[in-house]
Amino acid sequence: MERKIPLTKPYITDELIKNVTDVLKSGYLTEGPVTKELEKIVAKYTGVKYAISFTSNTTGMETVLRALKIGEGDEVIIPNYTYPATANVVYMVGAEPVLVDVDKKTANIDYSKIEEAISSRTKAIIPVSLFGNPLDYDKLNKIKEKYNLFIIEDSACSLGSSFSGKKTGSLADASIFSFHPRKFITTGEGGMVTTNNFQVAEFCNSYKHFGMTVKQEGDDLILDPNEFSINGTNYKLSNVQSAIGLSQMKVIDKLLEERLDLAKRYDKLLEDIKEVEILKTTDNGKHSYQSYCILIQNRDSVMGEMRRRGVEVQIGSIVLNEHLAFKNTRVSGVIENSKILGNECLALPFYNGLTEEDQITVINELKSVLKIK
Repeated sequence: MERKIPLTKPYITDELIKNVTDVLKSGYLTEGPVTKELEKIVAKYTGVKYAISFTSNTTGMETVLRALKIGEGDEVIIPNYTYPATANVVYMVGAEPVLVDVDKKTANIDYSKIEEAISSRTKAIIPVSLFGNPLDYDKLNKIKEKYNLFIIEDSACSLGSSFSGKKTGSLADASIFSFHPRKFITTGEGGMVTTNNFQVAEFCNSYKHFGMTVKQEGDDLILDPNEFSINGTNYKLSNVQSAIGLSQMKVIDKLLEERLDLAKRYDKLLEDIKEVEILKTTDNGKHSYQSYCILIQNRDSVMGEMRRRGVEVQIGSIVLNEHLAFKNTRVSGVIENSKILGNECLALPFYNGLTEEDQITVINELKSVLKIK
């Protein structure tokens, strides 16, 4: 059956199309002034000194690890319930990820499990603000200070979220966002590192530009194209891609407000369905809802039937230690909640422009599948 309600849709307007077309007409297609404008607006929005664009969240995380000199012999603690990129970047720099369980109610890392995973080799934690649900930095910072660790937030899903009034992106040593099309701020493919750490910003700017020397002029980091200080690579984000994200960033507050309203409507529609558990927002946190997820028994059969009815739904995320790629990755403690979420978490259609009628249809179809009158 042709899908009548998709899982997601990018926010594309006539103005956005014009802005991309203007870049194409300019002939300046690679990274340039439009990308720099996108970096500045993200830095201002998140409240940090530096924002550095990348080809993806993955390449941004890899580069941050290199900037902090994390490599061979080091361990990095990550949640077991996350997309593989979170672990892959640790392996890419020669370090070893250590998997810990997550909290079933929030789907974020279980803070109580972090300390028992720490060893003499532990250099950093990469917690994930999954689905747009912010992390609890009251708990994270206590661990950071006690053990002198870096916190590198995989904030792929959570641009626009906040904890205790502070925007995600400003709370860790470095945070890395994704601009993949499932994110409501997208560049097609892309990512952004945000940080207040000059050394991290300097290295990131240099490494993604083949190792060019970086000089600071006022608040700006300036590249010298005729001088190279380190061995780097090409992780630049083009002006064409940046024009998409820049148009969306200019209306991010409006987009975020709409997403919060959509989430509240789903909450209301689902409140009397005892077969469904709604994931909980972090205490003192503001969710940005990259995805709206529920927990449900027999998730795979429900998912298949919903798709046959024309409603596109999807699993939440990945249980890493259940996959061949991570069969030799060290697991700390008992992994229970990851498995539950891996079996039960279901993402419902969610995007800017989703109508009330469509949300009602989604839930009515779900009730029908569950045989609820």
